[in-house]
Amino acid sequence: MSTFFERNREELAARGIDLARVPPGQYVTERFPVLHAGVVPDVDLDEWDFVVDGLVDNPVALDWRQIEELPSESITADIHCVTKWSKLDTSWEGIPVRQVWDMVQPRSEATHVVIKAYHGFTANLPVADFIRPGNLFAHTYDGEPLELDHGYPLRLVVPHLYFWKSVKWVRGFTVVDADQPGFWERNGYHMYGDPFKEQRYWGD
Repeated sequence: MSTFFERNREELAARGIDLARVPPGQYVTERFPVLHAGVVPDVDLDEWDFVVDGLVDNPVALDWRQIEELPSESITADIHCVTKWSKLDTSWEGIPVRQVWDMVQPRSEATHVVIKAYHGFTANLPVADFIRPGNLFAHTYDGEPLELDHGYPLRLVVPHLYFWKSVKWVRGFTVVDADQPGFWERNGYHMYGDPFKEQRYWGD
């Protein structure tokens, strides 16, 4: 008898989907599961801000009106959750990460960023992965404003890594000169998180 994962891939192949798009150990779903630690934050846009600090020459603190005024772009991307689901051809709109990066004028010694969100949640990323083309601070999913469960009003989208790196309810980032674990990384998740190498947990 075939396994659930085998049947899922057989169904994808029958639909003409390239199975190379699906990392090992993943199954594809049409749903968008909701997963997060702690409670959904109470977001007040009048008090909301987006702060970038650390190794930058131009630290910023942007309010929601200023975020809305920044140019946006749209992407279509496959996303992969560490809990083994993948969702193909997701549509996002938001501010390119590289645009914010250039705005803050990072210093030459910068190697990593620490993403910051509500409730003190953090995640780490190497600079090269953070500013990769196609990464967004997204405010829109599938043509509609983000739902609160999915990160309203703003979430990071980094499609090439496991989706815990695409931090929900993002409030900014700190630029640093060494890698340092974020919330999930301190609790056993991989420091990098490449889905095609199954870098889920410590030791993977």
